[in-house]
Amino acid sequence: MQVTELSAEGLKRQFKIVVPAGDLSAKVDERLAELAKTAQMPGFRQGKVPVGLLKKQYGQALFGEALEAAVNSSTAKAIEDRGLKPALQPRVDLKTLEEGKDVEFEVVIEVLPEIGKLDFSEVELERLKAAVPEKDVEDAISRIAKANREQKPVDPPRPAQKGDAIKLDFVGSVDGTEFPGGAAQDYTLELGSGSFIPGFEDQLIGAEVGKTVDVKVTFPAEYGAPELAGKDAVFKCTIKEIQEFVDKPADDELAKKNNFENLDAMRKAVADRISQDYAQVSRTMIKRQLLDKLADTHKFEVPEGLVEGEFNAIWQRIEEAKKSGQKVDDDEEKMRKDYRDIAERRVRLGLLLADVGRSNSIDVTPEELNQAVMREAMRYPGQERQVLEFYGKNAELKERLRAPIFEEKTVDFILELAKVNEKSVTPEELLKAAREAEEAEDEDSPKKDEPKE
Repeated sequence: MQVTELSAEGLKRQFKIVVPAGDLSAKVDERLAELAKTAQMPGFRQGKVPVGLLKKQYGQALFGEALEAAVNSSTAKAIEDRGLKPALQPRVDLKTLEEGKDVEFEVVIEVLPEIGKLDFSEVELERLKAAVPEKDVEDAISRIAKANREQKPVDPPRPAQKGDAIKLDFVGSVDGTEFPGGAAQDYTLELGSGSFIPGFEDQLIGAEVGKTVDVKVTFPAEYGAPELAGKDAVFKCTIKEIQEFVDKPADDELAKKNNFENLDAMRKAVADRISQDYAQVSRTMIKRQLLDKLADTHKFEVPEGLVEGEFNAIWQRIEEAKKSGQKVDDDEEKMRKDYRDIAERRVRLGLLLADVGRSNSIDVTPEELNQAVMREAMRYPGQERQVLEFYGKNAELKERLRAPIFEEKTVDFILELAKVNEKSVTPEELLKAAREAEEAEDEDSPKKDEPKE
């Protein structure tokens, strides 16, 4: 094998590789000899088929196998001998291909950039920290109590009021014709919940058990069923029962009903959950800060092939958005430039985080990967077993969960080294800052803070 370097510009390397014809012939002969030991053909005993006959029938296929193996092995050796770290699969271009002659091909490789030693001790960040007000906890407890309230038939009987739950049968029609999905029996509806078409629930206030009410409404223009959108409809409703809600007090009994030892334990759990929610908002913001600073202060060259792949993935989403009717910028040339900048940023951050992770032996353990699978399963209540089995049978899909875990661990590692100043704020100030940060980021949508590992 003869390797000649043709060019080395930036991160691109180009080589010419020549594989002697004799090497390929030897590989073909070796495979023919192996095949001859077990080959069967009409008129010959097993293992007694002449090699010449086998070569006539299988020679072309065996030459293709030998060629592919030679290209792969010689390319890998050229890369290994020069200590290169490819960013993508090498691109191979066959120049001469004729059986019995030397094979010549060119290989173009994009290599990973040398990022160098990184010092994060000078990176200064601000972490917003919000304490949980007692009022937020009490409001949450009140919501739990409301969710646990009981229903009882009104006694003595009276017309329905806002806030009541009524059981009814109804049949909907447009222009006198019933439509699919417009009827139900023994349906329970809370008046004032806003769960039905605007105006529907209001017309049932004052209804009485055993009586029929014609509810006249107009379906919204953007209604999900096109055949009903904007149409006038009449629902014939028969009231079967009126119930009122009985509030439950916030006490130990309520706590036990929700699997807590007592009210204090439930209050603490609620406070912890709210605190975790605030901490997650704060974490998202400081991570965004960190990625912005890393992107602004580390300007190394990135492989064009990776940028192109990332840009194509972004642009595909833009095209899908157009097809679904979403409004996008009319200036396509500007959009392409902006999204290519975002693609380059993502790739650069991904390479930087990957380098930090490798350099500091950051890894994702099997336990962490299994926990991620479990979290995915919990997103589908009632289908957890099927989700777990699905991931168990799809190793590649399971591996996709590794990248975000690796990224979070690497970000945590950098945050430990950076100068992080904590600032106490109210929950309102924290959420306002988070909204403003998201609004600013939406201008660069798709989200720019999604580095590619």
